Amino acid sequence: MTTAPLASVLFVCVHNAGRSQMAAGFLRHLAGDRVEVRSAGSIPGDQINPAAVEAMAEVGVDISDQQPKVLTTVAVQASDYVITMGCGDACPVFPGKKYLDWALEDPAGQGVEAVRPIRDEIKVLIEGLISEIDVQQET
Repeated sequence: MTTAPLASVLFVCVHNAGRSQMAAGFLRHLAGDRVEVRSAGSIPGDQINPAAVEAMAEVGVDISDQQPKVLTTVAVQASDYVITMGCGDACPVFPGKKYLDWALEDPAGQGVEAVRPIRDEIKVLIEGLISEIDVQQET
């Protein structure tokens, strides 16, 4: 028997190459099939930031197979949570969605040493998000 995910989460940043990909990777890793995960960018890059891939691999999360995706209205409409990370006004707003803005440093062009603290901050935010989703399901 297949159960529906507890929630659907969309992570959005400008290039969908660093922050949003790391967040999506952590949520997939920590929540498994309990949460549907999407990520997108307002101006997607050509590839995932190699320093982000390396930083995530250090903590056992593989995002090397991911590709930047363009933000679509359909993705926003299909999500319960829309979490932005510096995409500005590019993200469409729909009633009934929970919008969060996570102020995270942009890892673009930085080495893995600079990406590690961003990765660690994202992990803490993801753990809080999972707790919030779990609490919502209990009520």
